[in-house]
Amino acid sequence: MKLTLAHDISLPTGALGMAIVPDGSRAYAGCADGLLYDVESATGKWRVFEQRHQSYATGCVLLPCGGVVISGGYDGALLWHEVSTGRCLRRVQAHRFWSWQLALSPDGRRLATVTGQYLPGGWKYEPAAELEPSVKVFDTETGELLRFFGQTPPVLSCAFSPDGEYLAAANLMGEVRVWQLAGGAEPISQWASQDFTSFGTIKTHHYCGGIYGLAFAPDGQSLVGCGMGPMADPMAGNGRMTWQRWDWRTGKLLSQIRDGQHGAGLMESVCWRRDGGVFVMAGRQAQGTWNAALFSGLDGELQASIDTRNRITQARFSESGGVLLLAEAQGQPKRKDGEWPAWGRLQSWVVGD
Repeated sequence: MKLTLAHDISLPTGALGMAIVPDGSRAYAGCADGLLYDVESATGKWRVFEQRHQSYATGCVLLPCGGVVISGGYDGALLWHEVSTGRCLRRVQAHRFWSWQLALSPDGRRLATVTGQYLPGGWKYEPAAELEPSVKVFDTETGELLRFFGQTPPVLSCAFSPDGEYLAAANLMGEVRVWQLAGGAEPISQWASQDFTSFGTIKTHHYCGGIYGLAFAPDGQSLVGCGMGPMADPMAGNGRMTWQRWDWRTGKLLSQIRDGQHGAGLMESVCWRRDGGVFVMAGRQAQGTWNAALFSGLDGELQASIDTRNRITQARFSESGGVLLLAEAQGQPKRKDGEWPAWGRLQSWVVGD
């Protein structure tokens, strides 16, 4: 299996979240300037939607109708954007704090968003209890709050099961909870992995890491999470690139990244190809040879890898699985002659056998 770069598109500012049309020909990118960009994958042409978030736009989803994109941001707001006109249809204040990540149910009727501020809850710097429900579910047609669930903040990732009946969310401490949406407020399963979090022992004393990406396998039988392994210096960002796969009903570990197949850095996105044959994990690299890699859905073996030399914030397969789109931020820019350089990227990669 190999990945071949097809298109490399520059955007004015870092791309932090992304949704794509089924064939991968168009992407919608939430960016660091608070705007949502509509980008043609083949030409690189882009336009911006009218309404801007008051801070970073960190996530977006495209409704199945293809006519509406919903974005979330560090202002805690959800914005409904009309694709044809670019105008804002609705604004919902979902959280008091940042909206870390969005997930859309398979039928497109429900939107999950997660939040949470890391405040020390004791002398061990363990996270304090949440100040608001950290996991919320909204009706995509009306904007109505449908459900909310409790989880130790900050909650960094969420995912719906393929049948849309369950929602999983994971946090800074490597804790995963799964709820039945038609059930009660208590999770039907929960577990914790120590391989996704660490406490800094030098320079800065606090917890860091977490599970930044979650994805149910297409058959609905397992759940994959990605992030970064333990390290002594939280500011270095050089923990082990990590994914683990669990039986989500029991929390049993089924498989994980193999020794010798990883580098160091924070992995932020994980996504399955629709046929379940492979999944991709991507993020930022501190040490190693790749920052995005394909792994076998059967045995977890590494199949292909690339180094884009950027921070990858979101990875998405086209419906056919033949194209992989990556949203990226290129370094930490400095002003030149009073202007900010373009530091956002969208890349399209052809997936070949």
